[in-house]
Amino acid sequence: MTKVVIIGGGPGGYEAALVAAQLGADVTVVERDGIGGACVLTDCVPSKSLIATSTRTTYVRESEHLGIHLSSVHGHASGVEAHVDEVNPRIKRLAEAQSEDTHARLVKEGVKVVSGEARLVDPHIVAVDDQRMRADVVLLATGAHPRELPTARPDGERILTWRHLYDLEELPERLVVVGSGVTGAEFASAYQSLGSDVTLVSSRELVMPTQDADAAEVLEEVFMRRGMTVLSRTRAESVVNTGEGVEVTLSDGRVVEGSHCLMTVGMIPNTDDLGLEGAGVRLADNGFIDVDRVSRTSVPGVYAAGDCTGVNMLASVAAMQGRIAMWHALGEAVAPLKLSTVASTVFTHPELAAVGASENDVRSGRIDGRSVTLPLNTNPRAKMNDVEDGFVKLICRQHTGIVLGGVIVGPRASELILAVSVAVQQRLTVDDLAHTFSVYPSLSGSVTEAARSLMLASPE
Repeated sequence: MTKVVIIGGGPGGYEAALVAAQLGADVTVVERDGIGGACVLTDCVPSKSLIATSTRTTYVRESEHLGIHLSSVHGHASGVEAHVDEVNPRIKRLAEAQSEDTHARLVKEGVKVVSGEARLVDPHIVAVDDQRMRADVVLLATGAHPRELPTARPDGERILTWRHLYDLEELPERLVVVGSGVTGAEFASAYQSLGSDVTLVSSRELVMPTQDADAAEVLEEVFMRRGMTVLSRTRAESVVNTGEGVEVTLSDGRVVEGSHCLMTVGMIPNTDDLGLEGAGVRLADNGFIDVDRVSRTSVPGVYAAGDCTGVNMLASVAAMQGRIAMWHALGEAVAPLKLSTVASTVFTHPELAAVGASENDVRSGRIDGRSVTLPLNTNPRAKMNDVEDGFVKLICRQHTGIVLGGVIVGPRASELILAVSVAVQQRLTVDDLAHTFSVYPSLSGSVTEAARSLMLASPE
């Protein structure tokens, strides 16, 4: 029986464990904090739970056009008030329940779960405290942690990373969010909806510079319309806890005051003290583990998955890397990881979801394609729900009409993108999508309508 030891119990680790167990391996998962890892306990699950609450508050506040009017409650004209002392305990309970459910699933499948810190003694020996375990196959799935600036060290009181947010007992009155990438944008959107006065510090011209430019522009307009202050093309040089609040000094000389500061300036891989160099595992200059498209490291029998590899740092990608590693290690047929089919979502309100090729790929000539963009405010279901912001963008090959990618900005874009993801994965054409029935009325109808537009515009 093949012995598999997995270091790290996040999505990359526990999904790999399930696959390996189903294939008959003897599987052990070593996790120091709890099954689910940071994704479940401090990052993805808690943040999306917080966002679920914030989204509800926005729907209620912006419902007057639907004929819904709210009375004054506790002096709040909107009648909507977020109680963080109730919100955060609920978030923690949800995270712990998800961790316990996943732990139970692993045990049910015959996986051994060991609590502790692990390191490689050599490619086939894993040390956990004083215990040593032999392994035929090792998977490194140790994740990453928030990057810190030397001049803005988080203290958990006023200067925060997102992992501190769920210990707050009161809503930040004036929150300065440093970093306008996906994480910064999500939390800025969420806390603005919950009632904080939010200032977002962005080093670029638009928020979320790695996303579709049209989508980023829509979201920045929504943020500002709802009262957010967006400071573009500047960076935070330092953050000081004054005792009563924070002072954020920017690279252009301005000083922004707030009650709290949330730092979202990237991630650092958890690759220190794992014995990787001694075992011969090659790291990139930034500390991430080098892997190929089937999750192999530079050492035979040692694989890696998830954020510690720096490969498209999403839970879904981590899980797929872990599965691919086990399929490959245990002799199953496997297709290498294909990043061009990965769907991602920014859980702002509205949401931004994308998959595959981008419009920038078309404009730059990297692909021979064409695109169409349909605003959601022409969609009948969107009108019924008073949705004014958002669009559906579809991209296909110039002559064959094969769907290469898409972008959706709107409510539940994370769900709507699945149709485009299937089209990209299965190499469907715009004709295939156009001839697919969609419910009327529905937001998904805009996906098939976009396909019809591209079909009708097909070159001769």
